[in-house]
Amino acid sequence: MTPAPERFSQFVAIDWSGAKGTRHKGIAVACCAAGAAGPALIAPPDGASAWSRTAVLDWLLLRRDQPMLVGFDFSFSAPFVSRGAHLPGETNTADAKALWAYVDAHCADIDLGAATFLENRRGRHFYLGAADGAKRDFLHWRVCEQRGDGTTKPSTVYDAIGAAQVAKASFAGMRLLHRLDGRMPVWPFDPVPTQGALIVEIYTAIVARATGLRRGLSKIRDAGSLDTALAALGSAPHAPLAVYSDHATDALMTAAWLRHIVGDPGLWRPEAMSEAVAATEGWTFGVR
Repeated sequence: MTPAPERFSQFVAIDWSGAKGTRHKGIAVACCAAGAAGPALIAPPDGASAWSRTAVLDWLLLRRDQPMLVGFDFSFSAPFVSRGAHLPGETNTADAKALWAYVDAHCADIDLGAATFLENRRGRHFYLGAADGAKRDFLHWRVCEQRGDGTTKPSTVYDAIGAAQVAKASFAGMRLLHRLDGRMPVWPFDPVPTQGALIVEIYTAIVARATGLRRGLSKIRDAGSLDTALAALGSAPHAPLAVYSDHATDALMTAAWLRHIVGDPGLWRPEAMSEAVAATEGWTFGVR
């Protein structure tokens, strides 16, 4: 279902983190309203210096009845289609929601973290270094991470080493999605609701390409470059920031991008997203 253009009046992008601890400089929350006004960062609650993952959860639940489209920058599931299991030899999870529940039940990390989940399974499912064997043996992708020309997204949820890895963030994110299940719909696992908030998976590299930023040069660290990117998305300039971190600029740019492309029906009905793929692996919003 493609929502009507006026279905959402707020667009939120959240740059996520799987880091250990309770406060995370890697989390940034940005929002823009329908129209063309520039996006703005949302400060952590109660004067905190940084967001916690549980604070993001609480913030969302308080706003679940608002007409808000929320994008999270992590993988909402592990690959399933290629091997018939999310964690072969360990899980019999039939869909992504069952995987979320499994991950949450097997994590004791504070603040919805999942680092020990990966560490306890290193060498079996996750690559954390040379001691785990050949890295290529851990590289498996979801359908939405594989392109028609045979190339793949740079990282997978099984690769837990290196600056580009998304493994810790994704499994921590699955714990958050489990806490939201039944309380706030998540596309494409749930139908697009006629009212209230909806969560989608985003990938900031797609957003960067949409603004004209070249591959490998997609991180913005200054006000002028950010406003240029926002203008390409039909947005007015942003309010100046104290610090131009990748996390902040990615969130601001992605909030404007969600507003810019929300009415594109092709993004809500990707050709390769069958019902089985949608249920077991999900999809990155923005991949056609």
